[in-house]
Amino acid sequence: MEQPKEDVGTQKDLCLYRIQTAKENLKSAKILFDADEYKGANNRAYYAIFNAINAIHALDGNAFKRHKDAIGKFNKDYVKTEIFPRELGRKICEAEEIRHASDYDDFYIASREEAERQIAVADEVIERIEKYCMEQIK
Repeated sequence: MEQPKEDVGTQKDLCLYRIQTAKENLKSAKILFDADEYKGANNRAYYAIFNAINAIHALDGNAFKRHKDAIGKFNKDYVKTEIFPRELGRKICEAEEIRHASDYDDFYIASREEAERQIAVADEVIERIEKYCMEQIK
């Protein structure tokens, strides 16, 4: 029986992989949006944000199982220290709330405008985090 391969990637590799995953989730959000599937678009936009946040955590050697913990650590280390603007932290928290409502509230109706805003936030988060990560990796 073949033995499983060990993880041999670096923190940089993991960071880049998570940024790529974030971009793929954003692409999925846009496809769902174009298909008028706003709940699904909200979900994918949020996961784009979540994966981007986890890209930064990879550089620090941190990993979180719970979304709340990953976002909390991001806010503590990167928003409160003003590496990223406070407004971005607020947008991320709102995105998490909207994703949760879209996924779990039976009668939640996601609007086109809301999904469009979620996608814009995801785009902004990915762009800012990717730029920051690239500066750290150099």
